[in-house]
Amino acid sequence: MKTYDFLPIILGSDENAYGNARLIHEAYQIKPLLLCTRLLIPTMNSQLFHLVQIDRFDHDEVFPGALLSILEKHAADNQKIVVIPCSDYYASLLTRHYSKFKGLIANHFISEELLDTFDTKDKFYQLCERHGLDYPKTIVCQPHERETALDKMSFDFPIVVKPENSNAYDYLHSDFEGKKKVFFFHDKNEYLKMVTSLNRSDYQGKLIIQEFIPGGDDAMRVMNSYSDENGKVKLMSLGQPVLEEYAPKTLGNYAAIIARSDMKLYQQIKTFLEEIGYVGFSNIDMKYDSRTGKYMMFEINPRMGRSSLFVRAAGLNMIKVLIDNVVYGKEEECVYGNQTGMWTNVPKSVLNRYVSNSKLLQEIHELYKQKKVLKSLWYPPDLNLKRIIRIARYNNGHVKNFREHYFEKQ
Repeated sequence: MKTYDFLPIILGSDENAYGNARLIHEAYQIKPLLLCTRLLIPTMNSQLFHLVQIDRFDHDEVFPGALLSILEKHAADNQKIVVIPCSDYYASLLTRHYSKFKGLIANHFISEELLDTFDTKDKFYQLCERHGLDYPKTIVCQPHERETALDKMSFDFPIVVKPENSNAYDYLHSDFEGKKKVFFFHDKNEYLKMVTSLNRSDYQGKLIIQEFIPGGDDAMRVMNSYSDENGKVKLMSLGQPVLEEYAPKTLGNYAAIIARSDMKLYQQIKTFLEEIGYVGFSNIDMKYDSRTGKYMMFEINPRMGRSSLFVRAAGLNMIKVLIDNVVYGKEEECVYGNQTGMWTNVPKSVLNRYVSNSKLLQEIHELYKQKKVLKSLWYPPDLNLKRIIRIARYNNGHVKNFREHYFEKQ
């Protein structure tokens, strides 16, 4: 393998992993190592990386030893190693085992103590309370309280119900009928039916029960940021989702985002991140509450999101900002996303049918005309016949999922 100033290592094989490999290729034309247990559809038939498959790599007893072996193998005086986690559990594993990799990884991550203040939604809301950020009215439901939790509800239906961390390993690997990433209920009977099914599984985490903030998918906002090792924010980019996904396992994931700019919100989130001493990539989900004019915080994820290419649509490359900082030692002022562009993970036909806001739909059409639309998996330098066929099937799956599962949230 040719030696460069740095070696990127990507952990994972989903859309997020492919997006990061794409950003690295765009900026540097080099191939990172991609470490995973198995290839998922987004990274199949790709030539953008060198694949290293490790059995049970996402397990706590395997991860530190396996990663340490890779780091030691590729360590070189003239080459820095940058590690990019693409899921919450890989980010958590890196944080908890970081001391084992001391001196081998150029970039830094948040401390285990800080991660423990927001790794579940209830902890994050306590953090918001301390730092003056708004969040929805919430009930934190312990496992033994599932049947009676709604008795103390001080808000009205509809409600939103989520596991304390829908991306955590224990929920991802639990199994029960009707399982979803996020649940929407209009009455108590619907909720209790879900609880009955959930109780048959081995999931023993908390449930988060919240008021539904009025508004459709386009009322959501997402903020992606990068903070250096001193906790100073170096990049921020705001996005407005125009459509979310509706298949049970991906419900609530963003399907398409238009890059926006809001300096007041940028400054509010920047202050928060710097006050808590955040380090590395962050991904914050929130929703605009038209009743109050406030942004209600939902969660913070300690990594780039799978939809982070909306930042590239805004003209910024988050990986390049990271590399400039930790490899080349550049100390730049914070850069804010202020261009308009769109990222989408679904075909245009899906947007045409399911984006109900006519003004947004018109803007989407204009962005297509102006060629300001990025598609995660459609990257011309990496296309081959097998990959084109696979992406086409993947897109057809989105069409089918929306046809079968779409519903009005408002």
